[in-house]
Amino acid sequence: MEKEKKKLLRKMVKPFENNNLKKSTIQIINTLIPLIALVVVGFLSYQLHWSLSLICGVLASGFLIRTFIIFHDCCHGSFLSKKKNNDLLGNITGLMTFFPYEKWRREHIIHHTSSGNLEKRGIGDIWVMTIEEYHDASKFTQFKYRMYRHPFVMFILGPIFLLFISNRMNAKDAKPKEKRNTWIHNIVLLTFYVGMFFLVGAVPFMLVFLPMLFIAGMLGIWLFYIQHTFEDAYFEESSEWDYVKAAIEGSSYYKLPKVIQWMTGNIGYHHVHHLSPRIPNYQLEQAHEKTPPLHHATTITIKDSFESLKYKLYDEKNKCFITFKEYARRFNRGHA
Repeated sequence: MEKEKKKLLRKMVKPFENNNLKKSTIQIINTLIPLIALVVVGFLSYQLHWSLSLICGVLASGFLIRTFIIFHDCCHGSFLSKKKNNDLLGNITGLMTFFPYEKWRREHIIHHTSSGNLEKRGIGDIWVMTIEEYHDASKFTQFKYRMYRHPFVMFILGPIFLLFISNRMNAKDAKPKEKRNTWIHNIVLLTFYVGMFFLVGAVPFMLVFLPMLFIAGMLGIWLFYIQHTFEDAYFEESSEWDYVKAAIEGSSYYKLPKVIQWMTGNIGYHHVHHLSPRIPNYQLEQAHEKTPPLHHATTITIKDSFESLKYKLYDEKNKCFITFKEYARRFNRGHA
């Protein structure tokens, strides 16, 4: 993409960066109220039958994902006009989704400024190794990477690790403000959930909260994985890395059915979001539709997305992901 074309593209999406208080308010109402209502009904319906509590927990997981999108927009300062209001709502929705606000905001901003940069992987990203890195790694590191990239570990154990371990701790170099925020977040979460456990009872508590958190966490990781892991995803060394190309060529357009698109807060338009994180989620579809150059982004359907599970290693030479089987075939033939 030539320099002038990239500048024009950024200019074309600029009008969509303004948030709308009415739309933001409506989204808060149609997301947080149903979420809370489903949790309450889930507890109350246990007296009728345990399956009703479970159903409420499963349904609530969809609204928890939508709540996370509000949290996500607050981290970018795009959901509300004033920073203090974004921070307040971000901390509240962070508590609801198990994500400490200051910690995740810092890590996610790093992700946006380094996505697709081979020399700046590691913070806010899914672990990606190149063919050469994997080939030169120890047997133990190769084993760890294979386990990490296994669907069971990533999508079953991953949500548990993310919500209950990773999100509870700060990096050693985190600033005092971030550390305080995480500790306060942890204390409030522990107090609330222990209180709810004894208030409603162990069984209804688990029937509602466990499926809600697990399903939302699993689908959240799935969405993030799919939108950055496809065959010809963009990766470059720092000297060649370009922000606009990383956004358009390194993030996919995940084309979802309208109901799922609504429940996931339009995050399927991930290429638009990476191009301009200041666009609130409810403006992403319009920004995509009214910006013709964005129509050329890699489009992935639900059916296509399952193909991405096979991509494990990045081939720097050919600019694409490959499978472990392809790697084995190459090296068994003496290719290095």
